[in-house]
Amino acid sequence: MVEMFIAQKSQQLVYFVSRYLRGQLPHAELHLFIWDTLEEWAQLRVGAQVPQSFHEQVFWHVLHQLEYWPESKLQHDKLLRKQLQRCLGFLRGKTEVPNDCVGVRP
Repeated sequence: MVEMFIAQKSQQLVYFVSRYLRGQLPHAELHLFIWDTLEEWAQLRVGAQVPQSFHEQVFWHVLHQLEYWPESKLQHDKLLRKQLQRCLGFLRGKTEVPNDCVGVRP
């Protein structure tokens, strides 16, 4: 159940964030996707005893970064954007696990 949710939402996250980073999606739409995702997650009622995979850790890290940083930083901070791109590469299955992208469940 958790793995299927993360797999499906990771694909959507990659799509939304990629479009946002290319300037093809407004920040407000990205924000709505994130809150919809969190709402769906809350309905799963996953207990703490279920371990997190690397894929899930990177997924939550990306969501946190997108909500934590203001829109101006997301648009102009080259290091942050590069980190997000590395995380997206991993979520796509194209790169290795980024060491500095460890998120936890909400």
